[in-house]
Amino acid sequence: MQTFKKKLLKQIIELEYEMFQQVITNNQKCKDRPETFKITREARFYPLSAETLSSYLGDLQQAKKEGRNLLMEKYARMDNLIPPMNSNPLIEKIVEIEGKWIEKLSVKYPRIFSSKPESFKSYLSCELETFSDRTLELYFKDVSKAKGEGKNLAEESYVYLFQKIGYSSIEELEGKLKEKFDTGKN
Repeated sequence: MQTFKKKLLKQIIELEYEMFQQVITNNQKCKDRPETFKITREARFYPLSAETLSSYLGDLQQAKKEGRNLLMEKYARMDNLIPPMNSNPLIEKIVEIEGKWIEKLSVKYPRIFSSKPESFKSYLSCELETFSDRTLELYFKDVSKAKGEGKNLAEESYVYLFQKIGYSSIEELEGKLKEKFDTGKN
């Protein structure tokens, strides 16, 4: 990965983690495991272009200046505590593309991706509502380009994540889960 892109990811994750620490959540485990949060978020943004990452970093920096917490807003949207924040039609288009990528992964790797694609779509939509229109345009450009090239950025993100936590591939983790659940091993 390019040094510039690594720096962008590091800055994004630092700001997001700072914001996440202020989010009130029932899931305290996430807050007690900062490295898990950071690796997961790094993997989430890893496939995106440096241009998109730069724009999102700008969104985070601007929100901080304004006293806004984008992660708190995302979770408030997920819990329907606040009304929709952004009605940009690109949100729906991005969610449609990424939702299909997750659906493909859930068929290919049913043990890893056993949760419903609908919950993923809801989570993604709420997250995207916190992005600026410029970031959404760049993000849509990234996913459209990948789709046109037959790539699956969700899969790239998970490959990156699983390698970061010690697996050689998605197939390796799927195989271990299959063995565990099919044989009843714990």
